[in-house]
Amino acid sequence: MRCDLLHPADQILLMMDRIYGYGMTTTSGGNLSILDEQNQIWITPAGVDKGALTRSDIVCVKPDGTVVGHHRPSSEFPFHRLIYDARPDLRAVVHAHPPALVSFSIVRRIPDTRLLPNERQICGEIGMAEYALPGSRELGENIAAVFKRGIDSVMLENHGVVVGGTDLFQAFQRFETLDFCARLEINARRIGAPALLSDEQFRAIEGGDEPELGEFVPESYGTEELAIRRDMCTLIKRSYDQRLFTSTQGTFSHRLADGSFVITPYGADRKYLEPEDLVRVEGGAAEAGKTPSRSVHLHRRIYELHPHIDSVIIAHPPNVMAFAVTDRTLDSRTIPESYILMRQTPKLPFDAVYRDTEGTAARFTKDTPIAIVENNCVIVTGQNLLNAFDRLEVAEYSAKAILSAGCLGDIAHIGPEQIRDLEIAFKL
Repeated sequence: MRCDLLHPADQILLMMDRIYGYGMTTTSGGNLSILDEQNQIWITPAGVDKGALTRSDIVCVKPDGTVVGHHRPSSEFPFHRLIYDARPDLRAVVHAHPPALVSFSIVRRIPDTRLLPNERQICGEIGMAEYALPGSRELGENIAAVFKRGIDSVMLENHGVVVGGTDLFQAFQRFETLDFCARLEINARRIGAPALLSDEQFRAIEGGDEPELGEFVPESYGTEELAIRRDMCTLIKRSYDQRLFTSTQGTFSHRLADGSFVITPYGADRKYLEPEDLVRVEGGAAEAGKTPSRSVHLHRRIYELHPHIDSVIIAHPPNVMAFAVTDRTLDSRTIPESYILMRQTPKLPFDAVYRDTEGTAARFTKDTPIAIVENNCVIVTGQNLLNAFDRLEVAEYSAKAILSAGCLGDIAHIGPEQIRDLEIAFKL
């Protein structure tokens, strides 16, 4: 999707629908704005249902203060204007009240972005603005003062969060990533003490943005590949809608009959991926003009070592990742479905996907279809696209059930005899 070709009103409508649809704000809460090339501010209206906005509801405020539209601009327009005055490099602002970030705001703490490798880079430094009356100039000045320090993501005491970007999509990605960090940290603290990545671990992933691959121009796309591309996009979007992926994180691949495979591209918004965006990889080369996921070499080695695997997913679902950032193990012996699909779920060291691709790929035997990488990701393998997706979904639901069970009592695991019965009945 060429988001830069969308009118500001359409961009705001698209993003607000996304934010409201994922429960990240309420009917009356939150506001979005864009500063256009004529220094006009396009902003969500005051007093209009965020779940039923139309294009004509979006308000334009001209540089002289003239309001164009059917409604008044958001009551929090003052802080949007003050942010743009303080930071001429920013062209979009997202403000909302997702529950996890509100939790941090009411204890006046900042979510830690050092639990996983990429979140700190996406969000940058996080600031905190002092409380003031919503819609007041004082609140706007408090927020703008933090932005003026070069900070792009600002928590508001007893309120929510404000995030800026060079465009609305970058602002949304920062906002979504910060919310993910908040949800992850809350989940992790329910079962243990989260472990933070060290500076040395961050250095281990520096400079790894673009895998070194040759290029080739495909002569054609067969019907098998066309079907796989279509089905992959369907499941990638479903993964995003179920919050198993985020806009910036989550990789899906599938092996084709000739041994090549199709994989998600690096840096593309998972919400809007289309079949033509996916990347075919043949041997050591990728489709010309496209950059595959940074984990492409791991996917390729898994396929080379394991004929029984035809699909691989790397994801960061927030409930499973609570086990990745603490010392707790994710035990699949909870309900039959969990054991059947997950079996053994080992933990691998943080750098397993960077420095030991061979050893990591070798772990995925028929008894070990899924693995958690400490402070990094979950890797899921399957016989086909749906099998891999089902396994990811079951892992996340199982993790969520275990997290929720903690307040109810001790977990009673399925016993050895029941496990043997399952293995015999389902030919595991």
